Amino acid sequence: MVATGLIFAYLLVTILLGAIANRRLTVNLEDFFLYGRKAGFIVLYLTVVATYHSAFAFLGSGGFFYTHGIGFWDAGAWTILVGAITYVLGSRIWALGKRFGYITPADMLADFYESETVRVVVALVSVLFTILYIQVQAQGLGYIVSVASGGRISFELGTLVLLGVAAAYLMAGGLRAVYWTDVLQGVWMYLAIWVGALVLAYKLFGGPLELWHQVAAERPDLLTLPGPEGFFTPGMWFGMMVVLSFGIVFQPHIMIRYYTAVSASTIKWLGATTPIFLMTLYIPAALVGLGGALAMPGLAIPDRIFPELLFNYAPAWLTGIILAGATAAAMSTLDSILHSNMTVLTRDVYQRYLRPGASEAHYILVGRAIVLGLLVVGYMLSVTTSEFLVVLVALSGAGALQLMPAILGVCFPNRRLLTRTGVLAGIGVGLLTLYLTLVVAPHPLGLHGGVWSVLANFVVTIVVSRITCPPSPETVRRIHGEVEQFVYGAAVAQDPGTSAAAAAGRA
Repeated sequence: MVATGLIFAYLLVTILLGAIANRRLTVNLEDFFLYGRKAGFIVLYLTVVATYHSAFAFLGSGGFFYTHGIGFWDAGAWTILVGAITYVLGSRIWALGKRFGYITPADMLADFYESETVRVVVALVSVLFTILYIQVQAQGLGYIVSVASGGRISFELGTLVLLGVAAAYLMAGGLRAVYWTDVLQGVWMYLAIWVGALVLAYKLFGGPLELWHQVAAERPDLLTLPGPEGFFTPGMWFGMMVVLSFGIVFQPHIMIRYYTAVSASTIKWLGATTPIFLMTLYIPAALVGLGGALAMPGLAIPDRIFPELLFNYAPAWLTGIILAGATAAAMSTLDSILHSNMTVLTRDVYQRYLRPGASEAHYILVGRAIVLGLLVVGYMLSVTTSEFLVVLVALSGAGALQLMPAILGVCFPNRRLLTRTGVLAGIGVGLLTLYLTLVVAPHPLGLHGGVWSVLANFVVTIVVSRITCPPSPETVRRIHGEVEQFVYGAAVAQDPGTSAAAAAGRA
């Protein structure tokens, strides 16, 4: 009960932070949804890395190392790519959001492509696929509490309690509460996974090097590609790298964070430094997964390997502190996804079509009600389905990946404009291809279905865009001109030879 008590003590701290955030909250949509666009580097850095590394990293990655070996660390190259995407693309998204007041990804895309249909489709894709991410976090929370309590608290009850806590502080303090709790959670989870992994490595094997030597002697299949079950083929390695980088960046809870930064330099520093945190977290995850494969072979649910090892081999007080870190990892992403889905549904659906012109206080109240609905949906998914956490994350990322051509068409001015018809056709074909390459004929030629789907999306988007009407010249000048001014400076942006002007002339 010591471990369980420490986890619940941690939950009380998060609720307290939510209450304090509520006292600072103003009746203003940008404050509730976007932290007033005032996030500095430290706060933004810790909330972003905490959001990236969730139950997926704390539990799911250990489970993948346990089952498939070191190949998952090779696929960790996606963490480097995330930094580059944030530096180049994230800063452009920030600039457009700052200039035109965008709050959601659909705001930006609907504005450029001049289409309310684009807004609705992007909102639906954003919400439907990130609901899977809610499931990931909810399942992770249920595993943690169930194991920490020795089974006295059921998976279902633990999931419900922790979902309720995350929803409570989000409704109380909006994105400010999410950011403040993520600062705590980002530090706690990083220290917890390193301390836990090192304690277990020394207790069970005499240290990380001895663990590695023992794995090499007894389970060399875990240290080679494609792994003991043949999962990490070159195609799957490349596919997971694409899906877990671009796919996660294009999810609404990450794109909305770009809007919240206080400056462009904040975003660029974020891109330059994020990979350090993201990559180094997989070193202790590998120690846990590989060591667990030797110490506790045959585990029915590999994602539970870290809490199972702690419960069996670590002191109760240390187990509680570390599992509170695992709880922080899951909740730091759960609250962000609940927030982003609340924002999308409130802004892109309710405010736009159901009740335009209402007061800001009304929209904040509706957003809080939507959080409760999302909580119910996430809970039902978590207790009725069971999948590898990493597989769910990859599926979620593959869905968000379908927004890639549309987003690149906005953020990178080009003479060949994409059109709303092309973007909609590409998303439709991409989602159909995703279904075919994940369900009907999984991963053709060994290449992850997410890659096949986005390739099909790009082809259809480009072809259809060549034969359909582009955005108006005024919109192209306004939005692409803003991008070019941000990237190159005002003089270049106003040069008639620039791509935005040329594209407008073609239109």
